[in-house]
Amino acid sequence: MMPAAADFRIVVHKGARTLLTYRGDRLERSYPVALGRNAAADKAVEGDEATPLGEFYVCAKNPRSKFWLSMCLSYPNAEDAARGLAASLISLEEHAAILAALDRRAIPPQKTQLGGEIYIHGEDPAPRIGAPKDWTRGCIALANAAMRELFDASPIGTPVLIAP
Repeated sequence: MMPAAADFRIVVHKGARTLLTYRGDRLERSYPVALGRNAAADKAVEGDEATPLGEFYVCAKNPRSKFWLSMCLSYPNAEDAARGLAASLISLEEHAAILAALDRRAIPPQKTQLGGEIYIHGEDPAPRIGAPKDWTRGCIALANAAMRELFDASPIGTPVLIAP
């Protein structure tokens, strides 16, 4: 188990299907991951099954997740909110609510047209034979043992970068 520290951060590389943990500039761990079924795309709207790109933070943790353990990410972020407002996907009020939650380092609104409920979580409790390698609805999935390590090491507020 890795102890939590202020300089702990998570970096996900979608193309490589890896989740890396760093303490300062030092790489600590690397885990293989599965992504959303529409993994090549950046999340844009509810239901697109894309894993978002950008800077986020762990905004909630669920020790009793359907998917073993889970950590909610702060999607939509400010860039997603600006894009959504410009595209008339969200209202001025929703935009303001997203920015206010981000300023408080809280959970941004999860039920807008931008989508939400993006998690780092464990394995599918009912895996299917022949299921695609990327099987989530936009989340990042790890093996349960890896998820236990990550869950224990990641306090609320842990920075998460999701890169292409």
